[in-house]
Amino acid sequence: MQVILSTLLTLAMSGPAGKEAPLHCSPAVITEISWPEMLPPDAMPADNGYTVALAGDIMMGTTFPEERLPASDGNELFRDCLDVLLSADIAAGNLEGVLSDDGESTKRIVEGRSYVFRMPERYAGRLSGAGFDFMSLANNHVRDFGEEGIMATMEALENEGIAYAGLPSCRFAVAEKNGARFGFCAFGHNFYTLRHTDGDCVRDVVTALRKECDILIVSFHGGAEGADMSHLPYGTETYLGENRGNLRKFAHTCIDLGADIVFGHGPHVTRAMEVYKGRFIAYSLGNFCTPFGMNISGVNGYAPVAEIRIGRDGRFKSGKIHSFIQVPGAGPRTDVSGKVARHIADLTRSDITDSVIDILPDGVIVLRHEAAGNE
Repeated sequence: MQVILSTLLTLAMSGPAGKEAPLHCSPAVITEISWPEMLPPDAMPADNGYTVALAGDIMMGTTFPEERLPASDGNELFRDCLDVLLSADIAAGNLEGVLSDDGESTKRIVEGRSYVFRMPERYAGRLSGAGFDFMSLANNHVRDFGEEGIMATMEALENEGIAYAGLPSCRFAVAEKNGARFGFCAFGHNFYTLRHTDGDCVRDVVTALRKECDILIVSFHGGAEGADMSHLPYGTETYLGENRGNLRKFAHTCIDLGADIVFGHGPHVTRAMEVYKGRFIAYSLGNFCTPFGMNISGVNGYAPVAEIRIGRDGRFKSGKIHSFIQVPGAGPRTDVSGKVARHIADLTRSDITDSVIDILPDGVIVLRHEAAGNE
């Protein structure tokens, strides 16, 4: 998948188009974007639509505190998912860890265990080879190796042509494909990320990005964690004493501000999906490729890819949940039973009481009025 990335210019304390940066949102550095030329009209898709593939947490292996890497040096991690990821116009996920070949951990090792993740820098090539265009860095593992690890991660992604966002130094990014500018921003719950619990920050970032793109995609890392957290609650979630966000309110706010797609991760399990004001929301896509160091038993190992078809106006047209289940040490593998899609369908029926979509047994997502018309 070829994506033309915008040039990223780092400016001290200046926002998009050189405007003054909102201090509450970015204490240090803001990213400004210099646009390439638009693609010619004949490059636009004939059906006026785009396909976006969305995935959850990605931690392909770790070299800390000891090396735990997949077979074939990670080249087989995404083999079962390649068709859907590579065929999409845009593919996005969450990078749950750093891409760095060295550095000191910011977290302690307790009884030989540490939830600290450091992938080899060369594994950025595994992401680009699978077709990923955007990675969220707004999570609780991006700072596992301090600022050095963050900088190494950014450089590794840039070398592979993968855009990223979610930190004060990278508020958003834009890639151009098929005549459209796809904008991407990301929010987390940690102090070093752009936080979805900071309403002013969310408004400033999404509003600024809306002016710079045609299709706006928001990623968020939030919600309480664990196998018993599959249901989407109302109100604010807390976990380990942290505010993990009011995710229904956050997602709806982003769409009210102009987002076209909102997708989440963080609970390590899948959650419901929704179409709100014609725009798609996935409240959690769970663990997608975390073959080492994380619990991937039962529902924690459900690893869907949401393939979403949108119009050129960003409105949801149709979709499909591609079912994968993680295999320890190997990554996501095809779920021939389709139980991952059925699980998300059950959660959607339970937790979205006014849902306007139906998720069919094969994972196809349709608008209810269209499903009724086919009966």
